[in-house]
Amino acid sequence: MSNADTDLDVLIVGAGISGIGMAAHLEMHCPGRRYGIVEMRDNLGGTWDLFRYPGIRSDSDMHTLGFDFEPWTHEKSIADAPAILDYLNQIVDERGIRQHIRFGHRVLSADFDRATARWTVTVELKDGEKKRLTANFLYLGSGYYDYDQPYDPGFAFDEFDGQVIHPQFWPEDLEFANKKIVVIGSGATAVTIVPAMAEKAEHVTMLQRTPTWMFSRPAKDGVANFLRKILPEKLAYRITRWKNIKMQDIGFKRARTKPEKVKKFLHDKIEKVMGKDFNRQDFTPPYNPWDQRLCLVPDDDLFQAIKSGLASVKTAKISRFVEKGIELDTGEILEADIIITATGLKLAVAGKIDVSVDGERVDFAERFYYKGCMFSNLPNLAVVFGYLNASWTLRADINSDFVCRVLNEMKATGTQIAEPVLTKSDEAALEEDDIFDFSSGYIQRAKHIMPRNAVAYPWRLNQEYVLDRKRMAQDPVDDGLLAFRRAGSDAHENEEVLEAAE
Repeated sequence: MSNADTDLDVLIVGAGISGIGMAAHLEMHCPGRRYGIVEMRDNLGGTWDLFRYPGIRSDSDMHTLGFDFEPWTHEKSIADAPAILDYLNQIVDERGIRQHIRFGHRVLSADFDRATARWTVTVELKDGEKKRLTANFLYLGSGYYDYDQPYDPGFAFDEFDGQVIHPQFWPEDLEFANKKIVVIGSGATAVTIVPAMAEKAEHVTMLQRTPTWMFSRPAKDGVANFLRKILPEKLAYRITRWKNIKMQDIGFKRARTKPEKVKKFLHDKIEKVMGKDFNRQDFTPPYNPWDQRLCLVPDDDLFQAIKSGLASVKTAKISRFVEKGIELDTGEILEADIIITATGLKLAVAGKIDVSVDGERVDFAERFYYKGCMFSNLPNLAVVFGYLNASWTLRADINSDFVCRVLNEMKATGTQIAEPVLTKSDEAALEEDDIFDFSSGYIQRAKHIMPRNAVAYPWRLNQEYVLDRKRMAQDPVDDGLLAFRRAGSDAHENEEVLEAAE
């Protein structure tokens, strides 16, 4: 590779939704910047390329999971993975992004040198060869979970003589026709897999320790499809996107202020499909709606599968795994030929990359979020962690736009370093907040590795898109907290500020 290939203005890690979105924003708002995308997999798409289980689809509408700059034009707003990959491939080809992607490049470490204002990034290729890239700015679009290791609840399958599969590593040649299947879990993955496999399997049982609140809606957005017929494509998309953002916001806030009414609403929608005699206990969690993310059930597919007898729900704890299936704490044996452990994800920070500054390792659990995008006293690095109560891409869009504003400010001021400065005295005065007000297991298990969160903006990761979008777009980039400096002579200025404050 030539110097132009290895020395970049911006290095993007990950060619999923976040990374592709950042590249598109650079093309639009920072023309002429030398950028590259490194992706450890052989294909783009991130989550949508990794997961191959039956029925894999979005768990939110594509008018908000899609980008603000690229209309979603498919008839279905709840889309399957192939449709989402088509959308992403179209973007990278039409916008000249594909030539910047290097597949089979796993990032191992990244060290920032203040004297030169350069990141030195070590990548490992498929054959084990290691190479180094340098860049002024590092953008982590590597997602929020561990691609290599799912959450392991510690199940012991020694006595079970069937197949055990985790959805993160789905085999291409799995034969499940006329088989008895038990899916352990009741989250978004399980809710997707159960109706999809029920079409061919002898029977599919969703075994849950705790129920999940479920919300059904049509896979097609009638308003969106109507607007596309009478309005220009981009205008129809903007209106639909605004409608869905407002509906998400209203639904979330109503669940927090009037949970009993929302519970009744969700139960009524299930009853409409399954009848008054459905087992409410299987669909009534011990927490309020939106204390954990709602599970989307498009076109009532899960409820229809249960009603037809092709699938069922069992709420119980696992006692042990036996030769022919699972023994429950009630003593009942659930027979199974295939067990699918849809037991959740394992969260990871910064793509498990070993990040350091001037050779000193960065512990993200000691840093405060800055505008949900950067981190306290960490130069030239931005990240995407999407919303828990709305679509991931909403955060990816506003973060990409903000980083472009930062890059343009650096160019205008002739500076090479942009760093959110939080002095020791100011840090001591901050009131900390729970970074995630969600009780989901995968969230609670990872709190100890998550960055810190303050009550007061901007040192926090918000869960309010409408407010974040306004602030990120309208507040001045040079806000007195984000320091812009030149490399070299000013390299140690931040250390002096922090020492003076101690």
